[in-house]
Amino acid sequence: MRKSKRKALLGVLIIVLLVGSIGLFMKNETNTLNSNSIKEGITKELDDNLIGAYIQQGEEYVKADTIPTSGYEFNAEESYCKIGDVVQEEMTLFYDMDTQSLTVSPIAKEGTKCYLYFDEKASAGETILASDNPPTGQTTDWTGETTYYYTGNPNNWVQFAGFFWRIIRINGNGSIRMIYQGTSANETGTGTQIGTGAFNSSSDNKTYVGLVFDGVNQHGYGTNSTIMNTLNNWYNSNLASYEAEYIDTGTGFCSDRNTASGDNYTDSSFHYAAYDRRHGGASLQCNSEDILSQDNRKLPNPIGLVTMDEAALTGIFTGNANKGSYLYTGQTYWTMSPYYFISNTATVFFVYDYSDVTKVSNKLGIRPVINLRGDVQLTGEGTSTNPFKVVGA
Repeated sequence: MRKSKRKALLGVLIIVLLVGSIGLFMKNETNTLNSNSIKEGITKELDDNLIGAYIQQGEEYVKADTIPTSGYEFNAEESYCKIGDVVQEEMTLFYDMDTQSLTVSPIAKEGTKCYLYFDEKASAGETILASDNPPTGQTTDWTGETTYYYTGNPNNWVQFAGFFWRIIRINGNGSIRMIYQGTSANETGTGTQIGTGAFNSSSDNKTYVGLVFDGVNQHGYGTNSTIMNTLNNWYNSNLASYEAEYIDTGTGFCSDRNTASGDNYTDSSFHYAAYDRRHGGASLQCNSEDILSQDNRKLPNPIGLVTMDEAALTGIFTGNANKGSYLYTGQTYWTMSPYYFISNTATVFFVYDYSDVTKVSNKLGIRPVINLRGDVQLTGEGTSTNPFKVVGA
């Protein structure tokens, strides 16, 4: 079937097959042409072998400057060849995105002109939302866009880089935030964390509540906390090789070092803003000074921890024990949300089946959180036995 969109084939950008392609067409019943034999942007007479490339944008196809190498898939049903004005119904086309080669069968004759169509691949967020196991809650985050989050104990499993993860939410920019679950699909136990350790080596400085800090300023950065060093070492050993293609480096994490309503950072004792939300009033907004990412050079690597607010959205918060949340592992582990500085002691929230606080020099479980790029492709169903998997990783 030829769609009506093909009526718009005017001024098509021609990608020309060189290196004796006509002779190659005439010699073989099935012809494979590698993109190394393709030169862009030269218009030739219609009696030569020519290619036009079109990519999907919403409901339409538009001409492309180049044949896409990622983010699209070849649409064989839509693609076709013509000799003059006659569509060659007997010809079939296949374009291999990996090898960037076009196969035409049967014999293509001199004067054949082919039109290749490429469909947009569904983004990771689109795949998750269209699955049988989508997030059940939504709000806005600091991007100003809608973020979709999981509650309860859902099928939000991901297998990536040799580890299992649980999706926390689809961020407002389309990236996928997820928390480490271990080397197997275990739901509880020490295997759900990379180890235990202190958040910081000492608790006698109010800036020590930050993943990164400078020792003086409320929203400072430049020095890694003890737990940040642990996360960095683990990331460099296990995830760094995946970063360029699969890991989002710009979304970042919220350190949320604003003070609670009525409190002042210059006081000897004060609460941080998360204190006001400790009983379940979760917010995914963030002061721009406290958005920590690799791209804004506030984090050495794109890795962080869950926040108290993200735990609250699953039903875990102060005064509310909830073993029905997927974030419950039977272990006590760190969030990155500060609580207070009182009696010369800096404290940060932790998660068990409720959230509470402890001083930063104590040792608790460590569960890394990362953001997958929004344009990665996913397969699977999100169950523990058939988790979402990142294509190519």
